[in-house]
Amino acid sequence: MIKAIRGFKDILPSETAIWQKVEGVCRKLFHSYGFSEIRLPLLEETALFVRSIGEETDIVSKEMYSFPDRKGLGLTLRPEGTASVVRAFIEHKMYARSQYKKLYYLGPMFRYERPQAGRSRQFHQIGAEVFGLAAPSIDAELLVLLHDLMVELGLSNTTFYLNSVGCQECRPVFKKVLLEYLDKKKGDLCFDCQQRLVKNPLRVLDCKNEACQSILQLSPSIVEYLCSACQKHYAEVKSLLSFYQLPFHQNDRLVRGLDYYTRTAFEIIHEGLGAQNAIVGGGRYDNLVESFGGPATPAVGFAIGMERVVLALQNQNIALDNQQRIFFVVLGDEAKRKVLPLVRHLRKKGFFIEMSYQGRSLKAQLKEANRFEAQYALILGEEELAADKIILKDMNRSIQEYVTMDKVEEILEGKMASFIKNEK
Repeated sequence: MIKAIRGFKDILPSETAIWQKVEGVCRKLFHSYGFSEIRLPLLEETALFVRSIGEETDIVSKEMYSFPDRKGLGLTLRPEGTASVVRAFIEHKMYARSQYKKLYYLGPMFRYERPQAGRSRQFHQIGAEVFGLAAPSIDAELLVLLHDLMVELGLSNTTFYLNSVGCQECRPVFKKVLLEYLDKKKGDLCFDCQQRLVKNPLRVLDCKNEACQSILQLSPSIVEYLCSACQKHYAEVKSLLSFYQLPFHQNDRLVRGLDYYTRTAFEIIHEGLGAQNAIVGGGRYDNLVESFGGPATPAVGFAIGMERVVLALQNQNIALDNQQRIFFVVLGDEAKRKVLPLVRHLRKKGFFIEMSYQGRSLKAQLKEANRFEAQYALILGEEELAADKIILKDMNRSIQEYVTMDKVEEILEGKMASFIKNEK
């Protein structure tokens, strides 16, 4: 029997409601903050990610799904979304249409990693990018947006971490100081970090190995080596967050896993997810557009890990939707002909409705309603037809009442409004 590839997971109908909830809340909030959706291809030229992410990163050296096409062009299943958005921004000359651009995207990404809770080889991200704004105020606004998102989703136990990773002027100075410190501890570092010392010392700061973390406790802080411009930018971001009354923690060991970040870097973690507890990561990348051949364009963005957010919501047992399920129990052909126009009308009004299609008995259809997890069953048989009424049965409380056919919609709307109010 053929099964799904390891690290590639089916999202079954029993799970999709929570995914739709997250996607719906994100879309609504992004639109209120002025973002427009962009839909990107899954495949890009490999060179795009090598240039943007960095050839010495673990993603490029170990984790990308890359292969040549029939003409020998190197292609890669996208491991992240920002590089593709930047490519599209330049290719379609979006910079020529307005002073700044706010874009968001969602969809699958691909990395060859060891599958575990919150980490798959095909995973999903929702990301947002802002091009053309250098002001610290947009950095702060993105963090406020994310805070609003956590509240809207009902996600608690989240912590916001903030840092500055400097710029092309001050970061090389810090790299040199950090390398001098780590060289003295080289023998105690893990094998991967020993390799990173040669390729990219900053990546050591992101290592999760306990021995490496212990060594990093006394390592130099990048904040102490920021140039005056980066210091000013970072101070303004923190000041604005305080003005917004958004709680955050400064973490001067925080770096992002991609080489293109400059200045602001941030991460949101959720307590209780274990090792893979980062649910959002992002920051500023002011030089990436220009390095791809576009005009000098400041930019900032973030990506949300969908699997981890879904897992966190499931752990909190958060209600997925406020839509009641209604099941029509129909006995006989005449009753079916009578009820079909009503079923169609109620579906158009947005009610979540199912019915039996097999002409089964009353008992069998009520069992089917239970499997459907219906809150209400509407029962129509010969006696109800003669009286021009229908039975409304509360499936949770096992009580029922007769209602006239012309009052069904009004009564259901009232029960729905009461249900939503109670859920809130």
